Amino acid sequence: MNDLTQALLFPDWPAPASVHACVTTRGGGSSLPPYDTFNLGDHVGDDPAAVAENRRRLSDALHIQPAWLKQVHGLAVVEADPTVVAEADASWTARPGIACAVMTADCLPVLFCDRAGTRVAAAHAGWRGLAGGVLEATLDTLAVPAEDVLVWLSPAIGPQAFEVGLEVRDAFTAVHPEAAEAFVPGERPGKLMADIYTLARIRLAARGVTAIHGGGFCTVSDPRFFSYRQTPQGGRFASLVWLQPS
Repeated sequence: MNDLTQALLFPDWPAPASVHACVTTRGGGSSLPPYDTFNLGDHVGDDPAAVAENRRRLSDALHIQPAWLKQVHGLAVVEADPTVVAEADASWTARPGIACAVMTADCLPVLFCDRAGTRVAAAHAGWRGLAGGVLEATLDTLAVPAEDVLVWLSPAIGPQAFEVGLEVRDAFTAVHPEAAEAFVPGERPGKLMADIYTLARIRLAARGVTAIHGGGFCTVSDPRFFSYRQTPQGGRFASLVWLQPS
């Protein structure tokens, strides 16, 4: 096992044997500070050669072809294609060896698969995308009955660190009043602390998804992960899910 594979985080969820997934961390790469060392984002100011090398190491270590996206905090979902960098915030695939990938540094990555192990998807959910319906759009594109969907919530900013304005709460409670439970008063006037994992669970449950796993991480306080709030000039880690070739 090399330095990269030792640094990877593997989801604890009851996915079928054909479904593989992982989360990269800051370890095992070639980038220099402040992107040290395994930055996968090619849009944050890092040396392009270092990013390319990190992406090569990831592909070689896992024997996959990641389909990278140009993420824009929107609702677009595309079929994963390693030959095209699509402008979208989620992707899906039924093709083995092609990895749906999202890059984050505090936003919530959400991984999906079906119980039969024939389709997978990954979504990037900042609060705007989450409130706008990116998870619901991903479920629609995955085209699997809700009871047959498994979800894993990948590392994101934790509820003790996610300070937001009142407008964020209003955006969620306008659609799901029960989302109020995901917010508590912050230390500063007019500010709230938000639990993005609870917000995602509420949105998914409203669509009938019951098998929701993961959560409980905090990218701000966990040094394994890049965090934009902690270090604005820094890298991006990736959450990936794919079907293993037989």
